[in-house]
Amino acid sequence: MNTSLSELLDLSIAHEINISRLYTLFHELFEEDEEFWWQLSIEERNHAALLLNEKNIQKPSGLLPENLLTSDLNALQSSNAELETLITEYKTNPPSRQDAFQTAYDLEKSVGEIHYQEFMNSKSCSLSDELFKQLNLEDKDHADRIQSYMLEHGIPFREKD
Repeated sequence: MNTSLSELLDLSIAHEINISRLYTLFHELFEEDEEFWWQLSIEERNHAALLLNEKNIQKPSGLLPENLLTSDLNALQSSNAELETLITEYKTNPPSRQDAFQTAYDLEKSVGEIHYQEFMNSKSCSLSDELFKQLNLEDKDHADRIQSYMLEHGIPFREKD
């Protein structure tokens, strides 16, 4: 596997784990929503595990399912740094419930997560792509689920610019 693909996978795995860490923090902070946050956190960890598996089984050619990951290393590095900052900040200065949900929604619409969603919604060209999608079938549409939850529970929502 080439270095850039390996680095891209490492950053993508870290991104999924960082989002899971943030959702775990929200699980701890917002008792009324703890089950919702816990489920999302588990799903993000599952995404990380599946990417790690993809990394571990890669042949020297380094082929991954098309559109599974963003190719923008800088955006992933920046997003991971922002997530680390948010986690540190929110541990000492917790967000409001609305801000937590809005942050999560915006993250799910970000570069690292939107590529995953686009891949999950695309037509499969290979058996391995289809198997990956089947393993993740219940773990998709996080942005839509967050928005629906907000609306159902009277939490004000604003579309990301």
